[in-house]
Amino acid sequence: VTFVGSSPVANTVADRCRNLNKRVTALGGAKNHLVALPDCETDGASSDIVVSYAGCAGQRCMAASVLLLAGEGPKQEELLKKVVEKAAKIEPGTGPGHLGPVIDAASHKKILGYIEAAENGGAEILLDGRKWLEMPMAKEGGCWIGPTIIKHNSPDDATMKEEVFGPVLSVYAASSWTEAIEIENANPFGNAACVYTTNGGYADWFIGRFRAAMLGINIGIPVPREPFSFGGLYGTRSKYGDMDITGDGAMEFFTNRIKVTSKWPVPDLKELVGGATTGDEAPAPVDQANFAGRM
Repeated sequence: VTFVGSSPVANTVADRCRNLNKRVTALGGAKNHLVALPDCETDGASSDIVVSYAGCAGQRCMAASVLLLAGEGPKQEELLKKVVEKAAKIEPGTGPGHLGPVIDAASHKKILGYIEAAENGGAEILLDGRKWLEMPMAKEGGCWIGPTIIKHNSPDDATMKEEVFGPVLSVYAASSWTEAIEIENANPFGNAACVYTTNGGYADWFIGRFRAAMLGINIGIPVPREPFSFGGLYGTRSKYGDMDITGDGAMEFFTNRIKVTSKWPVPDLKELVGGATTGDEAPAPVDQANFAGRM
């Protein structure tokens, strides 16, 4: 049995399958973190961040939802400014480069609730997607909400910790690399994470400390390429069951390993023992298929 959906349902599916001794892979939700260092290339990073959090209206398991600015400096301010500017240029629609509506009214209401809760809690709304509610397209039908960027004062805000599943990016200025890692590690999900930097040593430090299964360096949607598998981290709310859904993990999941051990009698025909021909004396037979004393 395979399943992709919310974590509570994924957990239930996995439990029921295990009780029936069925093989199961059930992928749950996500809260993917992006960490930007002061040395990152701001133009490329800002474009990647916008695509990561706003693409598919933020309703995909690989969408980024938290941006941690680790360290201070003018380049961090420049990066955030570019992210806001690029996201603000996105237009509603269903064509190339447009941002479409979210899936249904329940999802729409949930996303709006998280934005309002963050605002009421003292967070600053840098880009307000609720303005799309007044656009003609929204009044004609569909659950429209524009790209939203929220700057938080506390990493404990609900929008910083819970899966919003919409075009909403929570931004928090971490005081250090350690705080950024602590925030990412503390989250109960373990799907994906990314670090933006131009220094390989810095990237290696974060890659070795992230608590997620799919990691990126300057790639905000780090979907692994085959033969590596797609799936969250065992022991988190992003993954229940066995294996993954693509690559070598899928090959293991969807197939059974059948092991064959064989032993053959030694042949007595000359032509099958060392290639002897008529008139030649056949050499002593050697059982090439027998594991006894020879591999």
